[in-house]
Amino acid sequence: MNLTTLKQKLRESGLRPTRQRLKISEVLFSPEKTFHFTINDLVEIIEKKLSEKISLATVYNTVHAFKKKGYLKEISINSDKSYFDTNVTEHHHFYDEDTNELIDCSNDEIDSVNIKKNITGKKIKSVEILVKVASDNQNQN
Repeated sequence: MNLTTLKQKLRESGLRPTRQRLKISEVLFSPEKTFHFTINDLVEIIEKKLSEKISLATVYNTVHAFKKKGYLKEISINSDKSYFDTNVTEHHHFYDEDTNELIDCSNDEIDSVNIKKNITGKKIKSVEILVKVASDNQNQN
């Protein structure tokens, strides 16, 4: 993604395109394939890939502005752990509790879900399934 497009994404998200925010955008939107990350993961990636030190607050605020605008999706694993996904299309996930890895699962890999309850005055926007997996330690001696 070119610099002009990255600046535009930042502006559309209500952020000034500072050098540090452009670096964050470069990591998020330049890769050939989408990926999952926590805020701390992203800080590490930026430091490794770009040899750049960016404050946690700047990364946090930038990621949340992109999420609010719809450029990123947040997947809550539990009350204190969230991942972000650069793939904002509707899809499902496996969460490996042993490795803390979030793995994409496409819509055609899960049968449609039959929702029997409705909330008055609301309509279903999307259905995204999170399947938590872990090693089966019962089979190990």
